[in-house]
Amino acid sequence: MRQRGFSVALPGLQPQTCESEISQKDGRLTFYPGNQTVDLPFINFMKRYGTVFLNAYTNSPICCPSRAAMWSGLFTHLTESWNNFKGLDPDYVTWMDLMEKHGYHTQKYGKLDYTSGHHSVSNRVEAWTRDVDFLLRQEGRPMVNLTGDKKHVRVMEADWRNTDKAVNWIKEEAINLTQPFVLYLGLNLPHPYPSPYAGENFGSSTFLTSPYWLEKVTYEAIKIPKWSSLSEMHPVDYYSSYTKNCTGEFTKQEVRNIRAFYYAMCAETDAMLGEIISALRDTGLLKKTIVIFTADHGELAMEHRQFYKMSMYEGSSHVPLLVMGPGVKERQQVPNVVSLVDIYPTMLDIARIPVPRNLSGYSLIPLLHGKAENEVSPRAPRPSWVLSEFHGCNVNSSMYMLRTGKWKYITYSDGHSVLPQLFDLTADPDELTNVAIKFPVIVRSLDKTLRSIVNYPEVSSSVQEYNKRQFISWKQSLGQNYSNVIASLRWHQDWLKEPKKYENAIDKWLSQICVQRLGLLKGVSQTGNPPRQPDVGMRVYLPLRQDQCRSGSGLVAQDSVMGPGRVMWAMVHVHFMDEKVANSRPAVRLGGSSCKLESRELVLVVDRVQIR
Repeated sequence: MRQRGFSVALPGLQPQTCESEISQKDGRLTFYPGNQTVDLPFINFMKRYGTVFLNAYTNSPICCPSRAAMWSGLFTHLTESWNNFKGLDPDYVTWMDLMEKHGYHTQKYGKLDYTSGHHSVSNRVEAWTRDVDFLLRQEGRPMVNLTGDKKHVRVMEADWRNTDKAVNWIKEEAINLTQPFVLYLGLNLPHPYPSPYAGENFGSSTFLTSPYWLEKVTYEAIKIPKWSSLSEMHPVDYYSSYTKNCTGEFTKQEVRNIRAFYYAMCAETDAMLGEIISALRDTGLLKKTIVIFTADHGELAMEHRQFYKMSMYEGSSHVPLLVMGPGVKERQQVPNVVSLVDIYPTMLDIARIPVPRNLSGYSLIPLLHGKAENEVSPRAPRPSWVLSEFHGCNVNSSMYMLRTGKWKYITYSDGHSVLPQLFDLTADPDELTNVAIKFPVIVRSLDKTLRSIVNYPEVSSSVQEYNKRQFISWKQSLGQNYSNVIASLRWHQDWLKEPKKYENAIDKWLSQICVQRLGLLKGVSQTGNPPRQPDVGMRVYLPLRQDQCRSGSGLVAQDSVMGPGRVMWAMVHVHFMDEKVANSRPAVRLGGSSCKLESRELVLVVDRVQIR
């Protein structure tokens, strides 16, 4: 159960709101049977006096893109939050900005993480290079660590400090406000802790807790997940498991301990939620405040031979979502599929602010009131599906998940190069049996629905182009330090065994230049006739600016050209040293460390074609 953050709104003509968002809480811990493993009294309090959503999902199972979706109300392919480094622009207008503009007093504490520019260099380089033909461990082996004694309550000090700030603000400021307020508290727990950068446990994610919290866990109720053999794993799952350093041997006790410590971390998070609820109750504000508790994504905790998130499996993509307060139906369990983009219109509905019609999400207010949406919603009815997508590290392909009814459909990249997955969550809640081949009609139907929402092959291609551009820019910024820097990232223990091999793999990847939208430019086929589409062996003449000619390993960087006629794509390999540039009409020459144009046209020879 992965949780991070929550929000609260207070008195006035409109209700106050308090939202708490946590990180990495598996939503299945908020209802049976998942909630039998650990004591979560304040989650149970919210269930007793409010509504729990049984099928709430992240829109992208990683921190920054997920939060970007929640704060913007837009799907990931619309915000273009491709990885933890790329989120919203700092000046993006969020739902909290609009609430402040309409008279709410706003207050934020703790983790936000929805704007661009954060997280480690390793994290972003691993995401950019996921298409490179190598396999490197990017994490240390997951581990547990018990600290303190049975009196040690405040293990995650930073989260407790932010919780204290929020509590003090409620007691000292919110109580005196004459305007409604919205309070946001973002917690890092139950996200695992980072481990040392070097040494035996380098890069490991540590599940850290104290005996005080571990006693809240019922060890006997912990389920040991079933694993497929390595040879039977889906290729993307194998890549994820390998890069997360989970393909080695794990005893059942190791797995049980990782899961137990994770549940204990959830218990500590629950106590922080309790501090906020208690502060609202003590000040008389609880009955006037809508409290929302959710998370950015879940935690696999060794399900499917993985920890962390970056997966569409339930442990990673299913998030907690509980709401209580004025007008919210008590003891209600909502089975509808919902997702984090629904938070934006919901917050505006609470504040009685007109909801923009271009949002990806739908207000949860009708469901919270226990009403059919068509009774009150000015928009079209809520769709029967939710969308999640992921384009970041630890996965070697963009992936897309459509959840509707009992089905979960997961497809990858262009929809053809990687096998899709289909799970019947009613018959197979642990997602152990891919039935895509068994139900081809269902697959075609769900894929058609998915394509009506997002042109995912095009998005996947855009991400590949973005990754290459970003890596080239980063590499150039390092100059002669490049080899040393790339060898020292989190994958250093594997990289340093064969550094030249891995650098060469990156060079080969960079040499595969994607020339976009090649129409009927000046391309001449081998027959001399204007081609209807690029053919292998044809020559393409591209007008280039000076700044579009790149150096470094003799590579030309990606270029985009729009020509008349039919829009087409071609993958063109160009390497000056190998003289793949057509020598009958030399367009460039190497001059020292730079590549200089001799004419305004670059001649490329097409040796691989993809029409999209």
